[in-house]
Amino acid sequence: MQATLCFIGGGNMAKSLIGGLIASGYPQAKIIASDPTELQRHSLTQTFGIHCYADNNEAVQLADIVILAVKPQVLQTVCKNIAATVQQTEALIVSVAAGIRTTDIDRWLGGDMAIVRTMPNTPSLIQSGAAGLFANPKVSRAQRDEAEHIMRAAGLTIWVDEETQLDAVTALSGSGPAYYFLFMEAMENAAQQMGLDAKTAHLLTMQTALGAAKMVMESSDDCQTLRKNVTSPNGTTEQAIKTFEQAGLQGIVAQAMQAARNRAEELANELGGEI
Repeated sequence: MQATLCFIGGGNMAKSLIGGLIASGYPQAKIIASDPTELQRHSLTQTFGIHCYADNNEAVQLADIVILAVKPQVLQTVCKNIAATVQQTEALIVSVAAGIRTTDIDRWLGGDMAIVRTMPNTPSLIQSGAAGLFANPKVSRAQRDEAEHIMRAAGLTIWVDEETQLDAVTALSGSGPAYYFLFMEAMENAAQQMGLDAKTAHLLTMQTALGAAKMVMESSDDCQTLRKNVTSPNGTTEQAIKTFEQAGLQGIVAQAMQAARNRAEELANELGGEI
């Protein structure tokens, strides 16, 4: 028998997961949601045909798995509100709230809860995401499989052994899409400075990024090998690569990702305190 899933929060991440689950064959009758906004509830019902509730506890008491899909800033309030109910149901808790540690979620829920914390990214909204997952010691093998199945509805899933590794996941795949957007933006601007019109620069940049990503996904070679394969001696690509290397691109990327990781740790400390 499939588990009843309850999404607390009906925003974009919840919608992407619900849409992916239903598209993969998960029964609509086994998915419910709760959101304080009537417009969000109406949207979920109209789009997916699922039942929605205005009261979190009313929905949670029906669930085998509770997916916390609210903003990190309100997660403490939400958890404390449903604590008594989840203590009775002993539901698996899956959190997609960025930066909140399982120990803090467990404390807010009253303790001794099975919790999976995930770090998805924005491409999850188009079922092309990448999510890191961590399970606390209370999570069973079967519950790990259930949590993975839920998150796979939005893309790739990778388990980490230590919760601190999710800060590195945040710096890599969580924030990573913005790095690529920035690089693509820079390429577009440079192309326009060379005389291409904005539309042409945009289309060529998008297709080049898509093609490069697809080659990496489909090739048995790593990124370094693929780069070397398209870098002819004394050619145009070599000159561009040398310019990147002279500017210290590798070091810049490392510094940027470390800054993101450090900020992830700071946010966890800030958001994990008591209100």
